[in-house]
Amino acid sequence: MFIFYQPHIQQGIHQLDEEESRHCVKVLRKRAGDQIKITDGKGSFYEAAISNANPRGCTFEILKREQHTPDSFMIHIALSPTKNLDRTEWFVEKAVEIGVHRISFLLCENSERKVLKADRLQRKAVSAMKQAQQAFLPEIGELRTFESIIPEADESYKLIAYLGDEPSQQLINAVPPADTYLLLIGPEGDFSEKEIQLAKENGFQAVSLGKSRLRTETAGIAACHTLQLRQLVQPS
Repeated sequence: MFIFYQPHIQQGIHQLDEEESRHCVKVLRKRAGDQIKITDGKGSFYEAAISNANPRGCTFEILKREQHTPDSFMIHIALSPTKNLDRTEWFVEKAVEIGVHRISFLLCENSERKVLKADRLQRKAVSAMKQAQQAFLPEIGELRTFESIIPEADESYKLIAYLGDEPSQQLINAVPPADTYLLLIGPEGDFSEKEIQLAKENGFQAVSLGKSRLRTETAGIAACHTLQLRQLVQPS
């Protein structure tokens, strides 16, 4: 069943926005009395019945609410957006499907992209959440300087992946399950030495994502998937 998104259901808003309404009525051809499934992105799914199939504002009545429990861990990926925006959007889409909880964007010394369309990335995240049938919408942050994010990090495990010469511990072996993680991914030109030093001074641990040299968005996906697997797999 297709899932619709209405973040303000608990505030009494029982109407889909125009984009969702148009899809519901014009594309899926739903009519008054038809049942639909909705998420608020805050942990709840709702079974609802359409009361007015208006393509500009489809209203509904709640029939049943299903509350989901948040994960016992939290994955926060902070990466520098790619020059090609499509690749950053792809990262957001796939990371949300895998189960990221928060995404931040870093403006680094070597960043090639210095502007982001936050609203478009938010729509990608909502679409991916619905596709994956998840009850929680991850937080999608705006572009911020590397220096402003580092001191604010309060996760239990603060990690950074970069192309250094020194051997680093594999990510899956570096952290325990059921905890909070922040992992930094740099731009195509990697983090600068100054940024790496600043991260280490603030308690960030260097980790490896494998033997291959990965693109920024691929590294972000690999990190997210590895941290998800860490909840299930004990390292050998």
